Amino acid sequence: MAQGCCGCCSALRPRYKRLVDNIFPASPQDGLVKSNMEKLTFYSLSSPEKLDRIGEYLFQKASRDIYRRRHGFVIIAMEAMDQLLLACHSQTLNLFVESFLKMVQKLLESTDPQLQILATQSFVRFANIEEDTPSYHRRYDFFVSKFSAMCHSNHSDKSTRDNIRLAGIQGLQGVIRKTVSDDLVENIWEAQHMDKIVPSLLYNMQTAEKYETVSCMETDTRDGFEEDPPRLAEACLRELVGRAAFGHIRSVLRPVLTHFDRHELWVPNDFAVHTFKIIMFSIQAQYSYSVVEALMQHLDVGAPGNVDARARTRVRAARAAVLSNIVAIAAGDSVGPSVLEIINNLLTNLRASVARDSEKESDERLYQEALINALGEFADHLPDFQKIDIMMFIVSKIPSQRGKSTKADAMLQSILLKSLLKVGTTYKTTELSKAFPAAFLDALLRLSSAGEPATRALLQRILHTLLDRRGNATVLVTPTVEYAELGLIVEKCSRPDLIFISKHGYAIFSSLYDGLQLESNVAENVSAIYTTLALLCVELSSEETVCDMLQLILSIQHSAISNPVLSTAQQCQLHAITAALAALVPHVLLLPRLQEYINQIIEARREEAPHMLPPLQESYEHLSPSKMPNKMPYLMIDQMALGDCLKAHGIEASRLQSASPYSGGANLAHRHSWVEAGAAQGRDSLADISAGPNAELVDSANSSPGVQRHPLQLENVSLEALRRAASGPSEAEKREAERRKVTLNNAFRTAPFDHLLHLTQPKYEIKDKLEEIFNSLSEEPLLAGAGVLAGGGSPGAKCHSQQLPAYTKYFPELFLY
Repeated sequence: MAQGCCGCCSALRPRYKRLVDNIFPASPQDGLVKSNMEKLTFYSLSSPEKLDRIGEYLFQKASRDIYRRRHGFVIIAMEAMDQLLLACHSQTLNLFVESFLKMVQKLLESTDPQLQILATQSFVRFANIEEDTPSYHRRYDFFVSKFSAMCHSNHSDKSTRDNIRLAGIQGLQGVIRKTVSDDLVENIWEAQHMDKIVPSLLYNMQTAEKYETVSCMETDTRDGFEEDPPRLAEACLRELVGRAAFGHIRSVLRPVLTHFDRHELWVPNDFAVHTFKIIMFSIQAQYSYSVVEALMQHLDVGAPGNVDARARTRVRAARAAVLSNIVAIAAGDSVGPSVLEIINNLLTNLRASVARDSEKESDERLYQEALINALGEFADHLPDFQKIDIMMFIVSKIPSQRGKSTKADAMLQSILLKSLLKVGTTYKTTELSKAFPAAFLDALLRLSSAGEPATRALLQRILHTLLDRRGNATVLVTPTVEYAELGLIVEKCSRPDLIFISKHGYAIFSSLYDGLQLESNVAENVSAIYTTLALLCVELSSEETVCDMLQLILSIQHSAISNPVLSTAQQCQLHAITAALAALVPHVLLLPRLQEYINQIIEARREEAPHMLPPLQESYEHLSPSKMPNKMPYLMIDQMALGDCLKAHGIEASRLQSASPYSGGANLAHRHSWVEAGAAQGRDSLADISAGPNAELVDSANSSPGVQRHPLQLENVSLEALRRAASGPSEAEKREAERRKVTLNNAFRTAPFDHLLHLTQPKYEIKDKLEEIFNSLSEEPLLAGAGVLAGGGSPGAKCHSQQLPAYTKYFPELFLY
């Protein structure tokens, strides 16, 4: 009777419950009853409205089995839910998912690792299903927390621990895939989620035995891939970063930086470099500069805990080293403002570091070097036109030397010049006009007079880097006169380079000449300027530039004798580099006559004055007074001999014959005006009348009414002057006039406007001169007879009033700006 009642009651149960009950075998070892599972699946597809009830009933049965520790039936229930989940159409999936997730959560809450792993695998299958309509009320807070906790499992058995950690990483990967694809579901990018996900992944990544960073990682299952938590965590981090939009980048980076700070993972920085390279390789290219920006802003963030200043500095240096390793990856995709923003941030950090270092010596130098390396790495991957912009930007940040500079300014100047050199080494010069825009060149030349010798030498190294296009700088580092053994690569100077040197040659040569006149120079400074001039000679090898180069060599030679501030060692050093440069010119231009003459000078110096030849020495204290350079004028390079050698080769040498514009010669110190030019050219011979031996007597006879004049004597003087006027100027006067003309033309053609303006400044104020002119006009008559007194005037007053007429006076000198 009881059996019949039971059967009757069973028949009265809902069909979905009977179908669910039938999938469970009598013994859990037999597994899921497949035939009955097919019936349940068909029923759920034909009656989708029953899906939620089926799922709820399965959840209730599994909950009872978990409580009773009947794990075999729990596994069968989970398997049934997985099959139903996969069989459901996407339109009806939401009816079943809530029960499914409750089931997964129930299994994850258990303490059995097997059930936790089983639940994770089911969740991953669910995460791979694409839903047409998201469920807005569905939340994943529990799953994020639980999977993160599994990633930190410390189970005593290593195999079980690795399996739990793998399951946790896979679960996080499933949560990411389920949430980041749709903005309408829960925002996984919130801090409460990222603070759990990102540290969990990093915790597993740092357990790797070695860090091998590749630009991209294949996501398929390779041998040992899924059995290795660090590699799976890396793949998950790559996927997370790759899915991040611009607004979510900081959400990922903030917990990364915090994790490294809290766990003191910056020193050593191998893992930090590995992690940030993964981020840079995985992030969308257009957002890569934001990673660099975030790391730069974190450079000066204090380390947690009570650590000393030295430890903080080491942490800063390690962060900067990480930055230098990743900044090159961002350079290729950075354009426009983002480039200058990164450079500006690097320079700002350098300035802050210099301010700290100026107060006390510390490990800041490591930090500074790392920042400079980062700057160089970033610039190395930029196009050349952006490198020029960066160098101009750096130069604009260098403090000027006006007034008294502080130690911090000097240090900052040195650091920024090192940065400039680092960028300059990545630039490949094609044309000098592109490598040296006018504003950039002017800024560099202004810095050539820096107070510190080491800073000036650093500036010359920058010029070497930008001037050297053929790899000659390495063999021209030290002065020498033996160029045949160096194997210099010389090519004909291009037309654009000739135009460049015609515009800026005077400014460049003047700056280098002035740099050699400084009292604080050491042998390194002189040698560095020699290298710069040698590179200019090689890069601008042309008959049009040879006179300018030789003129500069002669000026340096003259300054070595005439400059009173130079020491004996500096004088000898200048004579040595003049010999070296003079030997280089004919070697580059293939001028045998000139080379023969220079070789004679060199041989004579080798015999009598080897201290006037390379190599340079720091001290020449052993010299006797008779061996001083100013006591040996016959060993100097002669200007006339150089001109003759150039003429023998058919080169116009007129510019070489003029006085040097670098050593303050009379040709540019004199003020050229139209009045003096006219007087010199139009009245050369007539002006000699007043220059004769009896000029004083003639003037006295003309101006003194009471003195009797001697007609014969006046006639003799006049005839002599007329004879000279008729014969014209002498040959010497013609040569001198021609020399002045060539000098004037050369000066106004090559000298910069500022220099000409300085040379032609009036020696008086215009206002004062005008007052003087008006006063003279009011006191003196314009006509010769206008000042004669009417009626009876005294003869003395009459003679006194007969002054020179106004037209014999020179007008004020004019200058046209």
